[in-house]
Amino acid sequence: MAWNEPGGGPQDPWKSPRRGGEGPNLDQWLKDLGGKLGGKGGARAPGAGGIGLLAGIGLAVWLASGIYIVNDGQRGVVMQFGKYVGTSLPGPHWHLPYPIQTVEAVDVDQFRSKQMKMQILTSDENIVDVEVAVQYNVKDPAQYLFNARDPDGTLQEASQSAVREVIGKNTMDYVLTEGRAEIPGQVKSVVQEILDRYATGLDVKSVTLQDAQPPEQVQPAFADAIKAREDEQRFINEAEAYANGIIPQARGQARQMVEEARAYRTRVSKAAEGEAKRFNDLLAEYRKAPEVTRKRLYLETVENVLGKSSKVVMDVQGGNNVLYLPLDRMMQGGKPAEAPAAAQPSAPAQAPTQALPRMDSRARTDLRSRETP
Repeated sequence: MAWNEPGGGPQDPWKSPRRGGEGPNLDQWLKDLGGKLGGKGGARAPGAGGIGLLAGIGLAVWLASGIYIVNDGQRGVVMQFGKYVGTSLPGPHWHLPYPIQTVEAVDVDQFRSKQMKMQILTSDENIVDVEVAVQYNVKDPAQYLFNARDPDGTLQEASQSAVREVIGKNTMDYVLTEGRAEIPGQVKSVVQEILDRYATGLDVKSVTLQDAQPPEQVQPAFADAIKAREDEQRFINEAEAYANGIIPQARGQARQMVEEARAYRTRVSKAAEGEAKRFNDLLAEYRKAPEVTRKRLYLETVENVLGKSSKVVMDVQGGNNVLYLPLDRMMQGGKPAEAPAAAQPSAPAQAPTQALPRMDSRARTDLRSRETP
């Protein structure tokens, strides 16, 4: 009868004492398995073939345990009996399984940060409260694991030392004003130099000066000082703007005055040269006809004097001089009519026909002085 037939049989493995049957005989099953591994004779002790199979399976499992995968952004540091032997890149790899070789994954892309608050004494003996943040990552996994016991703590101490060094060399005003943009770069250089000297395998990416304030006890006085400094700068800017508006205008006026002076000098020089040339021409004519020239000079002088007057002088033959006031012309502001030709004495017959140049009072005075013996 089959064991799975209704009612079961003596070979039914599912029968248990609870069901009224016998349980599975594990000892017999293990003996049968050992016999199969030991050979045909069904001996109890396993043979050489069984041991080899078990050893092969165990060796395969042990070798398979050496397969590992390095994720993106990580590096695998391979150590043989605790000594560094190499670094593996992202991807599947294999190493001699434990305990010969071990692998430790180090994240090299993750940005780590340290924030520090401290009070620092500046070069002008003032105390300033600063808050600094440092961002960094691992650039050499082997150095990060083996060259320093606590690389992150070393970075924090190096950052504090660098901040104190840089700020301690500067004044408080510099730290609180224009130094905010320059101090982080200087601190980063000093920190990176220290980390490279210690071979920590860390790379500083950025240093941020998050806050820099005087101590709370002196902040009101410092605020007044800042306000005074801002007012000073505002006054300086206003003065510079005023100067930039006035100085070009003054320079332009000075240039204009110089040009006008040069033009006046040229005009006066040319006028003087013209007067001198006219006097020389008149002197030449006077030497040719002294009497005629003297008469002409007198007439021109009288004409010049009376031409500016609003009165008309008429010479009546056989009578006295009569003054005539042209009131209508005076009211209109016009020039008086020229004297009639009959009132002017006729020129002598020996007068030259060519036109003579006019001369002013100074030229006539010089001419008279030359004529007088």
